[in-house]
Amino acid sequence: MADLALLSAIVPALDEETAIADVVAGLRAQGADEVIVVDGGSRDATATRAEAAGARVIVERRRGYGRAVRAGIAAARADAGVLLFVDGDGSDRLEAVSDLVGPIRRGEADFVHGSRILGPREPGALSPQQIAAGHVAGRLVRLAYGVAFTDMSPFRAIRRDSLDRLGMREETYGWNLEMLMRAAAAGLRCREVAAGQRTRRGGASKVSGDWRVASRAAWVIGRTFLRLALALRREAKR
Repeated sequence: MADLALLSAIVPALDEETAIADVVAGLRAQGADEVIVVDGGSRDATATRAEAAGARVIVERRRGYGRAVRAGIAAARADAGVLLFVDGDGSDRLEAVSDLVGPIRRGEADFVHGSRILGPREPGALSPQQIAAGHVAGRLVRLAYGVAFTDMSPFRAIRRDSLDRLGMREETYGWNLEMLMRAAAAGLRCREVAAGQRTRRGGASKVSGDWRVASRAAWVIGRTFLRLALALRREAKR
């Protein structure tokens, strides 16, 4: 049986050797009972440094953020009642972990989203396109499902049993938006907290650092919203 006192942290990572050890150590310091680093086929020492810092490392060589997260979920200990999702580049403010996990453990929320827009944010931590994408995604979700988000941050926590019921399917950039949409559409008790953002401590951005990649991600996000909105409507009718 899953226990809300037990926390599994899932960290997708690709070529994050500079930051990953500090991320793992920081999560341990914040009370994570296990840290799972999902290595997407790094060409550097990410896996070695993560393991040395105390993480359990699994490899998911198929590219795609959603695939990495799903692999981490599948590997998480079965009795962990809360799952926490964290980036491996050191940009998430890990001191906010208790703000994400606390409402779930207290029975006040099923899903807690850590907004990078709200809270302390270092200069240059978010690109203009990341900020714009977060605002657009948040407004679309609010218009469609009545739940307000200000961002589309990967830094989030959710009850394991609630996640299991959502039927997540996205395999690439659309995963984070899909979770917001499905959590809202399913009537989960959603909360957003101020998480802020640091500049990344190492590696290169897989989305924001290149306008071409960012444009492709924006296209995937827009297409994902429309496709999922239609799919969720069909599911609701059934």
